[in-house]
Amino acid sequence: MDDDVHATCADESGETMPAARPGLSRRGMLTGALWAGVGGTVLGAAAGSTAAWAASSPAGPPDDIVDLSRSYPFYGQPHQGGIDTNPQRYSVFMTFTMPDAVTRAQLQALLARWSAAASVLQQGKPVGSVQPASDVQPAGDTGEAYELSPASLTLTIGLGPSVFSNRFGFAKYKPALFAELPPLNGDNLDPKLTGGDLSVQACADDPQVCYHAVRNMARLGRSVVAPHWAVLGFGRASAGPGQETPRNLLGFKDGTRNVSTDEQYSRFVWIDSSDQPWLNGGTYQIVRKVRMLMETWDTDRIGNQQQIFGRHKEAGSPLTGTGEFDTPDFSAKDDKGKPVIDPLSHVALAARENNDGIMIRRRSYNYTDGLDAEGQLNAGLLFVSYQNNPGNFIRLQNRLGAHDLLNEYIRHIGSAIFVVPPAPEEGHYLAQALFS
Repeated sequence: MDDDVHATCADESGETMPAARPGLSRRGMLTGALWAGVGGTVLGAAAGSTAAWAASSPAGPPDDIVDLSRSYPFYGQPHQGGIDTNPQRYSVFMTFTMPDAVTRAQLQALLARWSAAASVLQQGKPVGSVQPASDVQPAGDTGEAYELSPASLTLTIGLGPSVFSNRFGFAKYKPALFAELPPLNGDNLDPKLTGGDLSVQACADDPQVCYHAVRNMARLGRSVVAPHWAVLGFGRASAGPGQETPRNLLGFKDGTRNVSTDEQYSRFVWIDSSDQPWLNGGTYQIVRKVRMLMETWDTDRIGNQQQIFGRHKEAGSPLTGTGEFDTPDFSAKDDKGKPVIDPLSHVALAARENNDGIMIRRRSYNYTDGLDAEGQLNAGLLFVSYQNNPGNFIRLQNRLGAHDLLNEYIRHIGSAIFVVPPAPEEGHYLAQALFS
């Protein structure tokens, strides 16, 4: 929610679709009841994916413009999109499992199909015929994004640790740093919301474009993979250049001190000189579903909330400063000799200054699953981070999970890790080197 991690709580050739909506400011973009009644076969099968809704995006600076005609290429990039791409407004994240009977050849064909589909979807095109010539044929594309603009869609595909077992003959290609996450401080995990063999993260500035992309990726893989768990995200809780820092559902600015420069990406995010050359240019994706205890938080006094975060709620500035991007002064004392910023506050525990300079790329979204069985708000943060060493996240989360004052108000209920290969070249497919 702050700093580098929180508790815990990114032009291809060919014809492009016409820009149905050329450009809207965030202030002018109305989103309404975004997810009400979506469900359907794909998301209905995924644990925790009840119909959700999202509020309209907050007003941002004048240069923070939603250009729904923008598209990003999938092929021929140094890295997959959806990582260093400026965060889009909405996300659908889904994990998949593969039955034991799935073969190496089937996995290979799936990654080839998904690569081709991602390149088409990111240009705002359907993955097949929306209305076949014959009435007895099923449609090749589900059609709900037909004639919509690309809306800056990116699809980011990850491989889980299980892919590198002896099952597919990939054990020799498994990176030394890649393993299932160990039990972490703060874990209160739901088994239905953990792990996965493959992951797909769709991000776009139109929620229906996001939904359509993941739905059709799942449809293309139906004979090979089954949806495992999913989260529908809104109100991106991280920012990029020209974007105002958004807020999490606790009302605080989220991701003020995120990875942002090329030097920081090279140092902390992109894998280089790996023990597995096929992975150079990739990264590790860690996903956590963090429920926030809204009703309890909403009764707490503002002074205590600010002490917990170590920041002022409205301005986002550290308690030792006046501007959001002021560097926190962890040595400052009040008139009673006590630290102005509590050493157990979120900002103090997460700050790079207190973690040997460690940073991770946060790319999170808010989520809501409506109400729980007791009528309580069931909402929180879809935390997504990218780093070239999963140990950096593990170290930060164990520190936060053990000591963070915020732990009273959050529960880590979902968790998974994936390796994200670099983007393929035109004519190739994701992780093709594994099958060579």
